[in-house]
Amino acid sequence: MAYWLIKSEPFKYSWDQFIKDKKTFWDGVRNYGARNNLRSMKKGDLAFWYHSNEGMEIVGIAKVVKEAYQDPTTEETAWLAVDFAPHKKLKNPVKLADVKANTNLENMALVRLGRLSVQPVTDAEWEEVMKMSAGL
Repeated sequence: MAYWLIKSEPFKYSWDQFIKDKKTFWDGVRNYGARNNLRSMKKGDLAFWYHSNEGMEIVGIAKVVKEAYQDPTTEETAWLAVDFAPHKKLKNPVKLADVKANTNLENMALVRLGRLSVQPVTDAEWEEVMKMSAGL
């Protein structure tokens, strides 16, 4: 299993709306790096749900339920979408400022590649964020 981080602006599509919907497709990605990350996702992979611009915190975990397919919002075959279902709300949201302050996360894509909307997360980074969420 691989780990990821996906970003959503809460005023466009929030974690709470995702919970209500019970499933969503991740579309509209128009960055080749983010698209390649979508392409690499496998069913069962987990992704941190990050509220960008407003809140700027990791709030939950989504699970890949359908692997990459043609993005239905465009006819350009270069772009992909992936389906996610809610997996778990984090006990405590993890703020970007706290991620940046944690030396164990200094190489995390969220810190280094702040504008990338779909990012890989290493096993060690995943474990560290989960500890932070638990208040440890």
